[in-house]
Amino acid sequence: MSVFSVLVVEDQARFREAFARSLAHVTDINLLGLAHDLPQGRKMFDQYRPDVLLVDLDLPGGSGIDLIRHAAQTRPECEVMVISVFGDEQHVLASIEAGASGYLLKDSLALDLPEQLRSLRCGGSPISPLIARRLLKRLAPTAHADRGTGPAASLDEDAVALSEQESKVLNLAAKGFTFDEIAGFMAVSPHTVMTYVKRVYRKLHVRSKVEAIYEARRLGWLRD
Repeated sequence: MSVFSVLVVEDQARFREAFARSLAHVTDINLLGLAHDLPQGRKMFDQYRPDVLLVDLDLPGGSGIDLIRHAAQTRPECEVMVISVFGDEQHVLASIEAGASGYLLKDSLALDLPEQLRSLRCGGSPISPLIARRLLKRLAPTAHADRGTGPAASLDEDAVALSEQESKVLNLAAKGFTFDEIAGFMAVSPHTVMTYVKRVYRKLHVRSKVEAIYEARRLGWLRD
């Protein structure tokens, strides 16, 4: 894997130091900086333009979700990993909806952070086992019989995860435009469009444009 850069936004010094130590001698990860609050984090994000953002949610000056949303809008190719003490459904789903692709609890720091970041960078979605278990229970057909059963019902629960830009790419693709044409319409690079496409595939649990369009039509996501 090629070298990639990381920016850490975390208000607690002991966690910032722990993150810095875990990445200090890793040759394929370049730690750009450590921000201690939301304003500094946003300034450093715009200045350094990292490949990966590692961000806490409860920050001085505001919520880390605001920074996640800013990252998704200004640098969509940046992968976002949340690391937080909050493992409840509200915080997790809000983070995913804003643009996060990974979510780790701070009590999971025994996990290999560099390996988790590599997984994120390669298109994975690292998530703490406790959160994964809660989400699986939430999506279980027996817990939501009134919403249908089976994989389709579970997929319906993920509908909130698509961002506005991801939805726009999906709708243009469904109209028959190529990804290069979509990039021209949206005034972004083809690489940025492919980043949106990758996220749509991940959220819809599909591997092709045809499958994505099929699922989106079934869910009623596509505009006429």
